[in-house]
Formats: sequence, C-alpha cells, structure tokens
Amino acid sequence: MHAAQLAEEFPVVAMDSDALDAARLLAEHRLPGILAIGRDGLPEAVLPAYQVVRFIIPRYVQDDPALAGVLDESMCDKAVKRLRGKKVRDVIPEKYSDVPAARPDDTIIEVAAIMARHRSPIVAVLEGKKLLGVITASRLLEASLPD
Repeated sequence: MHAAQLAEEFPVVAMDSDALDAARLLAEHRLPGILAIGRDGLPEAVLPAYQVVRFIIPRYVQDDPALAGVLDESMCDKAVKRLRGKKVRDVIPEKYSDVPAARPDDTIIEVAAIMARHRSPIVAVLEGKKLLGVITASRLLEASLPD
C-alpha cells in the first residue's frame, strides 16, 4: 500500500487563523494534530494537539505536575485564555515548522519512518506542491496491523 492510498481528507487551518478556533477544531473532532497552511495554500507546519495543551499550561505546572493538584478549575479557564488573541503561528514551535511530507508512491514503511523522524501524529501527502491528503498515526497503524 502506498501513501496516496492511505491519505484522507483532513481539516487544515491557516497559520494566521485564530489559535482558539484551531484548538476547538482539534477538540471537537478529536484530532491528534492539524496541518497549518500558509497564504499560498501550501503546508507550513503541523500543530499537534499536545502542543496546544503545553501552550496553555503554565511552565511551572509542567515542571512540577504536583502543583496541578492544588489548582482549582478556575485556573483551567485562565489557562485557556492564553490562546485568546493568538494566531496558530504563535503556538507552533519552530521545530514543527518542517512539515513531515510523503510522496504519493511512498510505502507504509517510508511513511512510518517520516512520522517517527518528525515525531508527528500526521504526515502530509504531497504530489509536487499539491496536498493530496493527510495520513494520521492511527490510519497508518490500521493499514499496517493484521486483521
């Protein structure tokens, strides 16, 4: 099986779109990540869902998770507010700006290697500059594992 056969339609967001809207899209559709495209419509970055979580949780809580146990629910509301007024590009670290991309004729193993190397939950399938679709880690596993 090749990447073109595994690729699925997948929502994308613009790099300059609202980060809170992107977070809602991730949450509502339970997506592992989302592809962010530039003004030219080409993929520019991947925004993994866990990166949004990292962005909204204060650094001191990430460094000492025991602190999370003493914070109340109002802290969650305050944390989510960190996304307000931010663009998608503001919450994507530079290390995710190299889009993991496969060619249509790449094999499952080649796609898996790309996904692993980039530590990305999704891989874009590109034919030249045209986005054919996206392969998620769960789609890759589904195609790889025996019945």
